[in-house]
Order: sequence, then C-alpha cells, then structure tokens
Amino acid sequence: LQSAARGVEIIEGCRLPVLRKNQENEDEWPLAEILSVKDIPGRKLYYVHYIDFNKRLDEWVTPDRLDMKKLQFPKKEAKTPTKNGLPGSRPSSPERDVVRMLFLGYFKSAYNIRVYLMCLAGFFFFKVKTGLILPFFFFWKNGTTRRLIPSQPGRKRKNCGGTDEDSQDSSDGIPSAPRMTGSLVSDRSHDDIVTRMKNIDCIELGRHRLKPWYFSPYPQELTTLPILYLCEFCLKYRKSLKCLQRHLTKCNLRHPPGNEIYRKGTISFFEIDGRKNKTYSQNLCLLAKCFLDHKTLYYDTDPFLFYVMTEYDSKGFHIVGYFSKEKESTEDYNVACILTLPPYQRRGYGKLLIEFSYELSKVEGKTGTPEKPLSDLGLLSYRSYWSQTILEILMNLKSENGERPQITINEISEITSVKKEDVISTLQYLNLINYYKGQYILNLSEDIVEGHERAMQKRHLRIDPKCLHFTPKDWSKRGKW
Repeated sequence: LQSAARGVEIIEGCRLPVLRKNQENEDEWPLAEILSVKDIPGRKLYYVHYIDFNKRLDEWVTPDRLDMKKLQFPKKEAKTPTKNGLPGSRPSSPERDVVRMLFLGYFKSAYNIRVYLMCLAGFFFFKVKTGLILPFFFFWKNGTTRRLIPSQPGRKRKNCGGTDEDSQDSSDGIPSAPRMTGSLVSDRSHDDIVTRMKNIDCIELGRHRLKPWYFSPYPQELTTLPILYLCEFCLKYRKSLKCLQRHLTKCNLRHPPGNEIYRKGTISFFEIDGRKNKTYSQNLCLLAKCFLDHKTLYYDTDPFLFYVMTEYDSKGFHIVGYFSKEKESTEDYNVACILTLPPYQRRGYGKLLIEFSYELSKVEGKTGTPEKPLSDLGLLSYRSYWSQTILEILMNLKSENGERPQITINEISEITSVKKEDVISTLQYLNLINYYKGQYILNLSEDIVEGHERAMQKRHLRIDPKCLHFTPKDWSKRGKW
C-alpha cells in the first residue's frame, strides 16, 4: 500500500496530514490542503495550508513530511444543468446570471420604460478588474436605490493598492456591495490560489529582517528575490542592497512625511494625509498587507489619514506600527487598519496605538470603534484594552452616602470614547453584568480585580494627553479631499 501511495501524483486541492512542529516543539500531524506544487532540481516542494490554523503558518514542505496513506483527492465540481434540465458542461457565469436576473426578475418591476432603460443602461456600465468584467446594476425598488454586484464563485476580487465578521445579505436576498474605496478594505473571498500563498520570502527594513505572513501585491518581478529591501523612512522597495544604498544617498527623509502630533520620550506619532503623501501611504499599505490577511489592497488612499508610531534614536524615527482612519466615517470608525510590526509585538505598542486612537476621538468629541473584521491579534488587543480601560473606571468609582456607586453605560462611553456597543460586549465578555430585582448590577469579583491590578503593573507605556498637539479638521466642509 505504501509503495502504491508513493506512485500517486499529488495535485492542488488534495488534503492529507502533514508533519509540523507545535508551540511546544512537538511533532503533530494536522490535516492540510495542498495549494501549490513546484519542481526544483532533485525533488518536489508542496505549499500547504493547515486546516483550522491561521494562514501565517502556511509553508513549503518536502515530500517526507506528507502522510500519503490518508491522501484525499479534491471533489469534482458538479456539472450545471442545461436549459432542458439535462446535465451539461457549460458553467454558469456572472454575466449570464446577471442577464437572467435582468430579464426575469427585474423585468417584472420595470413598470415603465424609464425604469427598464435604466436597468439596461446599468448593464453596459462596467469596470474591468483583472480581466473579469463586473457589471454594475442600479435599479429602483419601493423607492430605494440599490447597487448590485453579482457574486463570482471561485474568483477573488484582485485589487490594486490599506479588522472577524462576514458581510450579511440584505433582507431581500441582495448581497451588500463591497466598499470600493479605501487603503485596506475587508476581504470577503479567499478563493484565488495566488493570493492565498505568501509571495515574499523576506523583507529587510532597517536593522530588522521580517518574514511576511501573507500575500502582498508587490510587483511580480520582486517576488522571486530572496530578500526585498525597503527604505525604513520612505518605505520604497528596492531589489538589491546596492540599489537600496544608492537610494539612501538621495533620500532625505529621517521620519515619516506629515505632521508630528505627539512626542514623549522616544515615542512619536506622525499624521499623514493619504492624498498629500500618496506614494508613502501606498508603500505603507503594501508593507502592512504582508501581516494582515483579512484586508484587500487598494491604491485609493485619498479618503484616509495614517497615524504612524515611531521610535527615535540618533539615526532617525523608526517605524513601529500604524493605524489608518477614514476622514469621514458614517459608522463612527476611528480605526480602519491597525498593525504593530512583528519585531515590536508583545511589548505594549499595540495597546499604545489603540489608546492613541481613542485619545484622538476624545479631542474630536466623538465615540469610536474599530472597523470590522478585526484580525485575531487585533481582536485580542482590543478586548484587552477595553477590559482594562473599563475596569479602571469601575474600580475608581466612589460611593456617596454609603450607597453603592452608580454609573451608566452612556457615562462609561463618554469618559472613554469607546462606543456603547463595545462597552456592553466587554462587560458581557468579562461576565460582570447581573440582573437583580429589575436592574442591572455590575459585580467585580476579587479574581477580576487582582488580575486587572497585575495587568496594569505590566503596562508601562501610556499616552500622555498633555503631549498631544492635535486639531481635528471638519472634512465635510473641505469638499473633495
């Protein structure tokens, strides 16, 4: 059986157990999917994705790490029926589905020639994205305007160019349209094999060498290089160390472009306008995409502000992390994307970025929330920040006249600038809310108090509001950015 299994050709889509080391450096055999196969002199390599594991663990493996005895071949797709109901081989396409919807479903609602002509005109208004035509439909139904983009099974929107909940369909079955602007926007499909694979082996950024976790659309000719070199101040990418050294003799930047709005000790924050500093913003998004899987890259950075945190030394201001936010957000988002670069993770910088975003919201006089979906690490950081911030307020409450101290959800939200829904979800996550005699009571146990005190002792990095020099702008009065 083993010799027969060795003679079987492994193709893309196959699943089988693959040997990997876990966090305790012990051998385990999780089920994995083969995403790609490549031949190198003398042997084959297989790019695998471990099922139910984060994509950052995907890797190239040698044949000796594959358990061929439990090989599962991909299932064949069912052929679509023809017009007569008999099996056929012609697959459905977005264009054909759209035509069917137009002439069957929407024709009934086209009660006059004007509406029908608008539907027909919408069909010929299209955009081309990576060779695939995406028709856009604008139609009226019950007095409301809607936009429909037909689904494309098996294809990923490949965009040029920015935190875990999937978009839900609307009540009448029409899928909600993706936002077509932004630096890094929510990625709702993971079906394109190319974008599921890491394409950069290593990035050299200043004194650090980073191993990317995910795909990032850097120019294809750079993806075959063993190391991609980035200028740590302007973030421009170069193909060799010699090219980078030549660039550094001409690059005058020693800090991110834009205004420095915060400095305390060696920590500084710079505000960068995505319209004024487009090239830097785009390069920042390309770098961030290497470590953010749940976002799709766009080059439209005009509607965004970028806040870059740096560490200062004698050579300049070195990037630590950043977050972006929309200039105008209809849903009270105060963060679109947020990232701490791997060399600086687990050192308190993530919470510092989050705290800074809420300090900006306090100056603006608003409550804010991060854009969803959050990455797994982002969700952990936000939950930890919300928990510590809310517990800090609850523990500092003082009783009056011997009665229990009282505070409302709205008051917590106003003090912290954390959106009310996030306050409620955090209290539920901490299991602090109890219903007693017709009212909600917050009960702080000794374990929670002791755990909070230990966490706050380790949290040395904090934002000092006195060091923040920030004047919010009213972008609604500035017309087009």
